[in-house]
Amino acid sequence: MSETSEPEAGSGIAAKEDPLVLFQSWMDEAAKTEPNDPNAMAIASVDAEDRPNVRMVLLKHADADGFVFYTNFESAKGRELLGQPHASLCFHWKTLGRQVRVRGAVSVVSDEEADAYFASRPKDSQIGAWASAQSRPMEGRFVFEREIAKFAAKYALAKVPRPPHWSGFRVTPFEIEFWRNRPFRLHDRLVYRRATPSDPWRTERLFP
Repeated sequence: MSETSEPEAGSGIAAKEDPLVLFQSWMDEAAKTEPNDPNAMAIASVDAEDRPNVRMVLLKHADADGFVFYTNFESAKGRELLGQPHASLCFHWKTLGRQVRVRGAVSVVSDEEADAYFASRPKDSQIGAWASAQSRPMEGRFVFEREIAKFAAKYALAKVPRPPHWSGFRVTPFEIEFWRNRPFRLHDRLVYRRATPSDPWRTERLFP
């Protein structure tokens, strides 16, 4: 059996030594079948009163160090993740009948990483990062459009710098669970766990 092939029926998800290898193989397959945003993921955080909060964001990078996405640090999720730096992620690919759940510690990416990604974005998206007071009350759409016009004029002939309040978070996992749909709700579940990022992964299969 190849590294990326599915196991025989009944044998369960084919485990890899490194769960990020398995995740990337699933992501690659999702990119071929999902009609929109195969890198979409739900991220759950908790607010200052320990109440959960969840929303969809786009994964921009995943490797042995973790799962990276970018946002406005002054938004609700930005404030929550800076205040309580732990998060849970969930990927669901309906076309494949697969799901991946991640739990981990949150850290801020380096300025170099954030600058490089920001520079790769379309200019209109860069301007939007300056114009949007994300998650805060807005009197009307015209207020936002006025801010867009202001920053579009300011940077019309210039490179748009990264706003100081805009950067990325990295979720370094201590648990990753792979789930695959099976008939009659007899699903496959394979979980990887480790105590610290330097520890080896331990695997365990779970009842559906």
